[in-house]
Amino acid sequence: MNVPFCFFAESNLRYVIHQATPEAIVILICLMFFSLFAWSTMIFKALQMNRARKLNLFFDSEFRSQPNVLGIFDRKLQVEGCPMFTVYEQGCIELDSRLKGPDGRKKHISLKSMEHIKRTLENEVARQSIKLESGLILLAIAVSGAPFLGLLGTVWGVMDTFAMVGQKQRADLPTMAPGVSAALITTVAGLLVAIPSMFGYNGLVHNLRVRTVELDNFSQEMVSKIETEYLADE
Repeated sequence: MNVPFCFFAESNLRYVIHQATPEAIVILICLMFFSLFAWSTMIFKALQMNRARKLNLFFDSEFRSQPNVLGIFDRKLQVEGCPMFTVYEQGCIELDSRLKGPDGRKKHISLKSMEHIKRTLENEVARQSIKLESGLILLAIAVSGAPFLGLLGTVWGVMDTFAMVGQKQRADLPTMAPGVSAALITTVAGLLVAIPSMFGYNGLVHNLRVRTVELDNFSQEMVSKIETEYLADE
């Protein structure tokens, strides 16, 4: 039962595309590129978010096992592609520069130095969030733009169909059906681009928020550890 149905649907699709106007064909090609960009972005960002989640879990467990904030930094450990590690590294670089003295590292830092470290961590959290967010604008464009682009093709095709009906002075079904069906295919194509992009965009935005909250929480935890270990009592 499925084979005849698929063959029938495929033959209908070929017939509709064959009846499409050049303008509709151009719009369909544009929507095809929209779809390719949207799917490639969704796959790449999903892999990036998943990798960031796994690396964050690994680094967070490693960080909690250290007795000293600078323990991982002093070991020269590198976790490439881990947003949490990058935040940690920038905070440690700033802390290390504030602890440097003529006789090596000082035991304490001032409240002013602590404020500089906090700002460094906050800035790095923002940079990592922007890095994770990059590329999502393509999905937002696909979600909002593809249906309108498809609607443009449909309206244009219907307009051409009615113009042809006016020229032939005949409004029967054989005259109008091919043009209308060919016009509607652009709306279908626009929805086929927009609907998966919408689900993908919403899922990626949710993951982005989770990763950002993780970075914020880690940043605050690191600040608390630094204050406990190095901030001088006033």
